[in-house]
Amino acid sequence: MSEHTNQPGSDSDAKFLGWQKTLSGEIFPLFNITVAEHPSYRSTVSDATLRRLRLRIPRTPSPYPEIGPSPWHNLGIELNHPKTAREAIEIAGLDYTIVKRPIELKTELKQDAYATVRTDTGDVLGIVGKSYEPIQNRDAFAFFDALVDEQEAVYDTAGVLGLGESIWILVKLPGYIKVNGNDIVNKYLLLTNSHDGSSHIRVKLTPIRVVCNNTLTSALQGAGEVQINHTSNALRDLEQAGTMLGLSNSLYEQLDVMFNCMATKKITEEQLREYVQALVPDNEEAENSARIENIRSSVLQLHDSGRGAHLSRGTLWGAFNSVTEYTDHMMSGGDSTTRLNSIWFGRGEQLKLKAFHLAERMMRACT
Repeated sequence: MSEHTNQPGSDSDAKFLGWQKTLSGEIFPLFNITVAEHPSYRSTVSDATLRRLRLRIPRTPSPYPEIGPSPWHNLGIELNHPKTAREAIEIAGLDYTIVKRPIELKTELKQDAYATVRTDTGDVLGIVGKSYEPIQNRDAFAFFDALVDEQEAVYDTAGVLGLGESIWILVKLPGYIKVNGNDIVNKYLLLTNSHDGSSHIRVKLTPIRVVCNNTLTSALQGAGEVQINHTSNALRDLEQAGTMLGLSNSLYEQLDVMFNCMATKKITEEQLREYVQALVPDNEEAENSARIENIRSSVLQLHDSGRGAHLSRGTLWGAFNSVTEYTDHMMSGGDSTTRLNSIWFGRGEQLKLKAFHLAERMMRACT
């Protein structure tokens, strides 16, 4: 539960409601704004406050009930292989519409700032610019219908983050990667769409190691991900990005070679420690050097006794997966929404990319 305290605001031009403190200790100011055609969300705010507001909108757990299991960090709904994107979004509770509304500042309309509003609930999801064009969930998801129609993929899991400001869907591709004979990696494509102006529409390869449910990085020099801006050309660009779907099988074949090369590359205890040291180097300016040691210790422990360690211990594949398990299941990062975003796009993904590229350098002798 959040804490509210009544303290005076530092911005004299803004109508200040108070401060909100989250469980993680973050403190941010609360304001109301007036959205044209949505008067229940109301206030007068200064230009400076409006510019900051995009980063100040609190992220709250979704109040909408889920249907079925929640396999992704207690987020999302497992789909029962629906045939179309429309069926998928209805099952996952994502069949809502987003519109842009002008924002009123004092007695004027702010010409270059708009609120994105969820029409079924009236929730204001974000503050965006004039050129921003909402892309509806049904249109974004339809990107995958051609794959599903050809029975080359199935809609697997979908979810909503916060009040609906971000949505995601995983499509499972046929077949799998078999590493070293019996270590299975399933092949997925992930699509995410935001309605708060915080990110692009993104489509990326998302391999999942079955034994530990770790999300591995695609790390194919940018070929495994497409990013599309929310503009009037977004739907056209999304259609053109369909070429990546045609390449997905060949891209996963490249990952198959890379992962199996990692699995055949034996490493010593000393090499493992050097790998972890390079991944999380010393930082003389760090205020808490103990945190660096804790991360290293956790990764080393997961290499020896983590989930699936019996399949990969003593190899570069095992070293890499100890990092993915740490980022996906142990790295601190707030609530489930924040953690999932970190795993796919944030700090966790960056650490996994670094781990993969370090492994690439170590396995150059592998043939």
